[in-house]
Amino acid sequence: MKVPLYDAKPYDRPFFVKDGEAAGIEFVFHAFRLSEATAASAAGSPAVCAFVNDTVDRACLAALSRQGVGLVALRCAGFNQVDLKAAAELGIRVVRVPAYSPHAVAEHAVALLLTLNRKIHRAYNRVREHNFTLDGLVGFDLHGRVAGIVGTGKIGRIAAHILRGFGMEVLVHDLHPDEAWAASEGVGYASLDELLARADVVSLHAPLTPETRHLIDGAALARMKEGAYLVNTSRGALVDTVALIAALKRRKLGGVALDVYEVEEGVFFEDLSQVVLQDDDLARLVGFPNVLVTSHQGFLTEEALSEIARVTTENLARFGRGEELLPGTEVQPAL
Repeated sequence: MKVPLYDAKPYDRPFFVKDGEAAGIEFVFHAFRLSEATAASAAGSPAVCAFVNDTVDRACLAALSRQGVGLVALRCAGFNQVDLKAAAELGIRVVRVPAYSPHAVAEHAVALLLTLNRKIHRAYNRVREHNFTLDGLVGFDLHGRVAGIVGTGKIGRIAAHILRGFGMEVLVHDLHPDEAWAASEGVGYASLDELLARADVVSLHAPLTPETRHLIDGAALARMKEGAYLVNTSRGALVDTVALIAALKRRKLGGVALDVYEVEEGVFFEDLSQVVLQDDDLARLVGFPNVLVTSHQGFLTEEALSEIARVTTENLARFGRGEELLPGTEVQPAL
C-alpha cells in the first residue's frame, strides 16, 4: 500500500521507512503540504499522512474523498487543522498519535525555562564572540519559587514532577482535577486566578479548544505576578500574541519562552534566513532580549519520533487490512 506523507522532513524519513517496510507500506514523501491544491497527489492511495501545518479543511477533504482516500493519519497529537465534521460527513476517518512522548515535551519546557532564567542563550552568543562578561546574565534560584502548571494531562504532570524535583512549590490548574495524583506529587490545585497571581513561572500544557483559545489574554497577563516567566510548549493560540507583546513592552513579565506560536504555518519548520520575515508580531517577539523562541521542537527526540512512526504506521496497516484501529487514536467531531 502506497501512502503519501506530506510536509516530510529529513528527520521523519528514517523512522517511517523502517516501520513502513516492516508493515508493507511504501511511504511517498512530499516536502509540500497537504491542502485542496495538492490533494490530487493522493490519487490511488487509500490513506494519507498529514502533519500539524497541513490544511485539512472541508475543501481538502472533499478533494481527498474524490481520490478515494478513506483515512487521514495525523503524525501528531493535535487535530485542530482538520475539519472533523466534514471528515465524518465524507466518511473519512481521522487518527492521531495522542501520546508519543510526554517526557520529550515536558523536558523541553523545563529546558526553555532554565535557558531563559539563566540567560544561557545570551551567554552562548557572547562567548562565541570572546565576550566573557557576566553583566545582564543574572537569574534566580528555582528552588523555593512557585511554579504554575496549567493543564495536568500527561505532559503537565511530568513537568510538575520535574519542577518539584528542583524544590519548587507547584500549583496546578485543570478543569478536571485529580486530587489523588496531586497529593501523591505534593502539588496543589488552584484556580487560574490564584495560580497566575502567585506563580513565578507559568507553564502551559492545556489543549486548544474554543474555551482555551487566548486563555492567556491581556486580562490574564495583568493578573500575573510582576516579573514572572511564561512558558508555552502546548498550543500557540493559548496565548494572545498582541497582548503578550504589549505586556513585554511595559515590562510586566520577566521573560517568555515559546515553542509554539499562533500562526506557525509558513514559518515554523522552514528556513527563512534569506528572506524578510513577513509576520510582524513574530519578528517583534524574537527581537525582545527576554524572549526565547524555538520552532515547535518539543517533540523532537528519538523516542518520540519512533513512537510517532510506530503508531501511525500500525494504524495505516490496520486500516489497509480492514481491522480495528488502535484504541484511543481515532478522533471524532464534537457533538
